[in-house]
Parts: sequence; C-alpha cells; structure tokens
Amino acid sequence: MYTFSNRLRTAAFVLMIVGALGLVYGFFSAPSTEAEAMAMVADAHHGDDHGAATHDAGAAAEHGQDAHEEAGHGEEAHGEGTHAEEEHGTSHGEHLLHQLQNKPWAALYVSAFFFMMISLGVLAFYAIQRAAQAGWSPVLFRVMEGITAYLLPGALIVFVILALSGFHMNHLFVWMDPEVVAHDELIQGKAGYLNVPFFLIRALIYIGGWAAYQYFSRKFSIAQDTASDDSNFKKNFRISAGFLVFFLVSESMMSWDWIMSVDPHWFSTLFGWYVFASMFVSGITVIAMITIYLKSKGYLEFVNDSHIHDLAKFMFGVSIFWTYLWFSQFMLIWYSNIPEEVTYFVTRIEDYKLPFFGMLVMNFIFPLLILMNSDYKRLNWFVIMAGIVILLGHYIDIFNMIMPATVGDQWFIGIAEISGILFFAGLFIFVVFNALTKAPLLAKRNPYIEESKHFHY
Repeated sequence: MYTFSNRLRTAAFVLMIVGALGLVYGFFSAPSTEAEAMAMVADAHHGDDHGAATHDAGAAAEHGQDAHEEAGHGEEAHGEGTHAEEEHGTSHGEHLLHQLQNKPWAALYVSAFFFMMISLGVLAFYAIQRAAQAGWSPVLFRVMEGITAYLLPGALIVFVILALSGFHMNHLFVWMDPEVVAHDELIQGKAGYLNVPFFLIRALIYIGGWAAYQYFSRKFSIAQDTASDDSNFKKNFRISAGFLVFFLVSESMMSWDWIMSVDPHWFSTLFGWYVFASMFVSGITVIAMITIYLKSKGYLEFVNDSHIHDLAKFMFGVSIFWTYLWFSQFMLIWYSNIPEEVTYFVTRIEDYKLPFFGMLVMNFIFPLLILMNSDYKRLNWFVIMAGIVILLGHYIDIFNMIMPATVGDQWFIGIAEISGILFFAGLFIFVVFNALTKAPLLAKRNPYIEESKHFHY
C-alpha cells in the first residue's frame, strides 16, 4: 500500500495556501471603476513598449470579447470597434474595466480547466486500455485511477465558475450578457443552444457521465482484486466501451461550451479534437511523471523501463497528433482568410505573439527533438524534463484559448495566473496521492497482470 508522505502532503497544502492568497490578491487588486482601469493601464505601460494607455483603450474593442460585437454588426475587420461600442451604448473605458476585472477570473478558470482536463484525459486513456484489453498497461491502472479521482472535484470547481458566469459575477462569456445579446443578431440566432439554463444542464450531464464511469470502473477494479472469477473485469470492459462513446460526444460538446463559446462568433469543426489532443497528451504525461515519482520512492517495483518507454511513446505520438490538428485548423482558416474566421488568429498573433508561438515550440518542436530518440524514452529524468515542458506548453495552449476573448490585450503572466497554477497543483497533488493510499498499487487479479508485469519492448 502507498503511504502519503508528510512532506508531500505539506507541500500540497503550502501550494494551496499560497495559491489561494495570490488569487484573493488578484481579485482585490482588480479595478472597480473606469477611472481606476484607465489609471492601471497607464501605470502598467508607462515606459515600456507594450503600447500606450490610449492605444490599449482604443484597441479594446478590436480584440477579445469585442471581436464578437464587431462580427455581430457585420463588420469584416478590426477598426470599427468604436461604432460597435456606440451601438451598444458602452465606452472604451467600460470595455477596459471589464477586461481587467476578467483577468483574475480568467486566470482562475484557465488553471481550473487545465487540471480538470488532465484528469479527464487520463480517464479516457484508462477507458481505452480497458476496452482494448491491453496487456501492457494493467500495472499502471491504479496510478490512472488515482489521477482520475481528481475529476469530480476538479469538474465541480469548473462548474461553479460557469454558474457564477451565468449569474453575471464576471464577463467571461459575452453571450451571457443580455445587453450584448439584445444588439447581436448572430448570438440571438444561437440562443436556442447558448442560453444559461441549457448550458448548465449540459455541463451537469457531462460531469455526471464522467464521474459515474470513474466511480464504477474504480469499484469494479478494486472488487476484482478479491474476486474468484473475472466478472468484474468483464463489467469494466463493457462500461469502458460504452463510456468511450459518451466521452467522444460529451468531450466535443464540452469544448464548444466551456472554451469555444467565449468567442461565440467564431467556430472550428476541429475544435473538439484539438482540445481532446491537448488533454490526452497532458494526461498521459502526468501518468508517466507520477509513475516515475512512485518508482523513485520504492513503489511500483513491477513497472519496468518498457512501461515508461511506452508512455513516452504516447507522449511523443500524441504531441505530433496535436500538431497535426493545430496546423490543420490554422492553415485552413488562415489560407481562406474569411474575416469572421481569421480574426481569431489575428488577435492571438498580434497581441499574444510570445505565448502563441512559444506554445507551438513547447508542444511540437521540443517533444519532436527530445522524444524521437528511443533510448531517451527509457531515461526517467529525461521523461520528467520533457513532461514538465509539455505540461507548461499545454497550459499556455488553454491560456491562448481563453484570454484573448476575456481580457483582450490586457494580459500578462502575473500573480493571479501563477497563483491559480499553484493552488490547483496543490489540490491535484493532495487528491491524487490521497486516492493512491486507498487501494493496493497492483491490480493483482486482473487477467492480464502477469503479461503486464513481464512486458518488455
């Protein structure tokens, strides 16, 4: 049985406390009036080359959530933001105020979603192993089950943020603002789908389906340890196959609802797959990192270099798959150059150049160069190093999806963003490693456990 060390437990609590304090500071430091917002921008940009305060205020309507308003009035390019704002009865200062007030909310949301999606990606990988009756992976099942224990609390935190958006506690989702919808024919046309009650009901259905599978698959897995036959193993096989069908549908719809709808005028038919690739490689990376950590502490003696090698192969392969989807989405939109489509990337390239292209280096070029060599995939420290870069890269990927629509060009990696990562990292560590203590780390009665123990590649 695994024992949750006091040192790791303390580290998790310290991360949560420091992160919570930083998030509270981020919320309290947000401006409450337009004058404060203008003053903050003027102070922030005094003497640097990010742009003058007047430019930031004037450009607010050209980026992020204001791009929605431009498209709603049939505008084909940036530059008519002032006209859109006049039609909505708002001012540059008000838009700037909303952007700066959104910043701590967006930082909280990005981190909450990122750690939740890691757990969801692991759950999908686990279900695939169960449904495929894979022979190499059963020795890793308890690690996967421990990581998926975070899914329910993590998803409920995301749901609370979504619900608070629905109650107008923030401006993360512009389509939830009745004032905006009243002047936006395109959003009005989507009101049958994009409305708060249906939005929250869908969210509960997604979370309920994921949590139900996680609960029953874990239950059957533990029951199989002491069973006299393989009935629990067969039950797990059946529910895993059924869950994968539900997952494919719910994950795509979740990505439309929870991420793509922050830009309600923009859509991509590849978006569900794109988000899936990001969560899948992040989940597999965390499986590898936790497995290596447990082995370093004397646990998982039945896991060998070939298991780590296979996990690293998945990290490499899914990173390439993510790049294929990223390029397919980007190239087709950029080449067609349709204004209401290309504005999504124009905003990110103009205002998010460093995270946009940096994310591409971290998620594609780095894994390609580092993990292509087969020998390196067997080196634990090498896999850990690659994993840290991949996880940071996919955090920035989620950052790039959310921030431009919610804070426009008023972004920077500050206290709120770092604190969000610290808080949820601490919560993730606490929940996952606490779950690992609840059952033996070897699923000993799994029919393929001996094959998995002696797996060599």
